[in-house]
Amino acid sequence: MTEAVRSSRRIVVKLGTSVLTGGSRRLDRAHMVELVRQLAALHRQGMDIVVVSSGAVAAGREHLGYPQLPDGLASKQMLAAVGQSHLMMIWEQLFNIYGLHVGQMLLTRADLEDRERFLNARDTLQTLLRYRIIPIINENDAVATAEIKVGDNDNLSARAAILAEAELLMLLTDINGLYSADPRKDPAATLISEVRVIDDNLKRIAGGSVSGLGTGGMFTKLQAAEVACRAGITVVIAPGHQADVVTRLVAGDDIGTRFVAQEQPLEARKKWLFSGPASSGQLRVDAGAVRAMRDSGSSLLPKGIVEVCGDFGRGEVVEVLSPDGASIGRGLSRYDAADLARICGCHSAEIAQRLGYDYGPVAIHRDDLVLL
Repeated sequence: MTEAVRSSRRIVVKLGTSVLTGGSRRLDRAHMVELVRQLAALHRQGMDIVVVSSGAVAAGREHLGYPQLPDGLASKQMLAAVGQSHLMMIWEQLFNIYGLHVGQMLLTRADLEDRERFLNARDTLQTLLRYRIIPIINENDAVATAEIKVGDNDNLSARAAILAEAELLMLLTDINGLYSADPRKDPAATLISEVRVIDDNLKRIAGGSVSGLGTGGMFTKLQAAEVACRAGITVVIAPGHQADVVTRLVAGDDIGTRFVAQEQPLEARKKWLFSGPASSGQLRVDAGAVRAMRDSGSSLLPKGIVEVCGDFGRGEVVEVLSPDGASIGRGLSRYDAADLARICGCHSAEIAQRLGYDYGPVAIHRDDLVLL
């Protein structure tokens, strides 16, 4: 298997339970393969695709023959444990029709809130995409408790889009988009085609899910859209059963409700780096590294580091100093202070030999670096 060149367009597609079942108690395999056909077509065009898939509990119920179970967390976790493997098997079979591989990622809120676990999840996701594998993401419902659950796959998909550094997040659901009022109660309700600001009025008119099969309603979709848009990601809420909905949304067709990203993802991250948390340490670099970062927009490599100061962890903000000690920038370190002290001055190819492992060839990636 060879690494592919990183796509210039990356999308995350969240598929709600109602979309995967068509409102029935069974997974709608005919519609699932139609969605896969569209995703495969975009993949062939060079796009990176991430799928956030609901439906594990529904798949578990179907696979076990719709058993009568007591209400409670344990029953749902049992159904999720059975359904996750069954759901993944179906996704694998459908994507294999088009010669594509899939990889499963099960996440909890703890994976997204702890900085090191966040970076590990990001590295896994980025590696899957680098090798042109389709990540299938879901919350780890089989083990998640109330304290560590994200709570719904709408909000999980927003965080997955941030992990993937995506440009577009599609929330495919069982209704046409966000309306000016609840269309089930108000016949005068109109579809809102574009949203630039998510305010309290929008949150008030957001209703629940139509089908009752999923855990997220319109309010959780607004929450997800707000998180993603602040990170520079465009979000669309659209009907998952409309013909060619995925490919048409990528083409910019006016379907559903589009939430406009506040700014580009890279600029949003760099603004946070520039004005956000205080640095936890310093890296003094040589003149060659300064030239490479300033003139060529390069990442900071271990070879260019001459001194490591402070006690910082992987993923923490560090200050970059010139040879004479002047501050020239700040960024997120891919390695902790102890590891960098062992590999500073060495070629990237020697990292694994010195440490016994590696987190990639750079000390600070250019996407995580802002120069002053």
